[in-house]
Amino acid sequence: MIPVTTFDGQTIAVFGLGLSGRASVRALLAGGARVVAWDDSDKSREMAAQDGIETSDLRDEDWTRFTALVLAPGVPLTHPEPHWTVLAAKTADVPVIGDTELFFLERKKRAPDAGVVAITGTNGKSTTTALTAHLLREARMDVAMGGNIGAAVLGLPDFGAGRVYVLELSSYQLDLTPNAAPNAAALLNITPDHIDRHGTIDHYCEVKSRIFANLGPGDLALISLDDEYSARIAAGLEGAFKTFDVSTSRDVENGYGYSRDLIWEMRKGEKLRELSLTSVDALRGLHNKQNAAFAWGLARHMGADDAALEKGLNSFPGLAHRMEIVARLGGHLIVNDSKATNADAAAQALSAFGNIYWIAGGRAKADGLKGLEKLYPRIRKAYFIGECASDFGEELDGAVPWVDSGTIEDAVEAALDDLRSEELNEAVLLLSPAAASFDQFANFEIRGDAFCDAVRRYEGVEMAEGRGA
Repeated sequence: MIPVTTFDGQTIAVFGLGLSGRASVRALLAGGARVVAWDDSDKSREMAAQDGIETSDLRDEDWTRFTALVLAPGVPLTHPEPHWTVLAAKTADVPVIGDTELFFLERKKRAPDAGVVAITGTNGKSTTTALTAHLLREARMDVAMGGNIGAAVLGLPDFGAGRVYVLELSSYQLDLTPNAAPNAAALLNITPDHIDRHGTIDHYCEVKSRIFANLGPGDLALISLDDEYSARIAAGLEGAFKTFDVSTSRDVENGYGYSRDLIWEMRKGEKLRELSLTSVDALRGLHNKQNAAFAWGLARHMGADDAALEKGLNSFPGLAHRMEIVARLGGHLIVNDSKATNADAAAQALSAFGNIYWIAGGRAKADGLKGLEKLYPRIRKAYFIGECASDFGEELDGAVPWVDSGTIEDAVEAALDDLRSEELNEAVLLLSPAAASFDQFANFEIRGDAFCDAVRRYEGVEMAEGRGA
């Protein structure tokens, strides 16, 4: 845990008692603050009580006595409308911040030299964060990884000599972190998402760009040029920090390029080195080459040498539910990409394979399957599940055979039966839903596990290490 001493002797309101909220309460109390904590959910308050956290309804409090409101990132700050605690805080002129802001304030006070890498983007954040941490560990650095992945940021080990923090930051977290000041910051990509929480794509982009707002001399801004929104932010970046670009579509003067099987490093228009990733199963697909290019650049900036980078890229195991090869059926791959909750994310998986038996569906995002049309020739048949199954089928407009399978269990059985009967040399059963899970599952992890359970029950399947019975 990282004790937050910045508010020693002051009274702080905390709303939202999930993982990050409970960690915030513990860290503030450990640092000497008085905390008034609340959550509207009975279940969350029960979990807090099990952790020994006392709660008090913030509706009954005098807000003028609070120094700050620490808001959980999942609670609406501005859209579709501010949460009632946000309105109460603004009325009392109380700053609204998040747990990541507490981390950066505490670092500034107690450990300004602590290394911090911060990563954001619409897609690929978790893989890039995990890969960056993996590369730094291969370089024998003391690494703590968290934020929007794994542990809450204040639940990470306290600042220590030489320790490097690798943080995944969502737009919700950045919206609550005005003093984010990493040593290296990355913006991987931006596609329209979370507009319900940010109101407009322009505001979403502005929030994402805040990851670069407090960079100083010697710090690194690493940014993609491969989507219009990120490229526009890159064009406006100014400061004493270094700016390196990442692109597959444009010439990179300083930064990193990538293609279907290579990543390479550029300085002053000259290629310094390149590395093939053709044999790395965990980094299949063009999007994962981008993730690898970003992780390479971030880790190099933090001091990883060539040997550690090459070894780390080739030994990276990947993340569950993200292009995860979970099993094989003869010569065929079975891939769990449950994290692909929108069409743009699903496109990355569909573009990485051919002869695809595709399981998709759930609760559709606003654009449905828009943008996937050019990938339809890769799909032999689609098996749609959940509440958007028929809508997805209509969107295919006859371009791909499809069935409404209803459940993930039925989809797996039907798809593997079809795959086996067609006797192809190489084919892929791919779960890449292009939709949220919330119609049938609490989250994408549970959906991915259900997929793996259904695969495991199919006769003749060989599960991958770590996904066995």
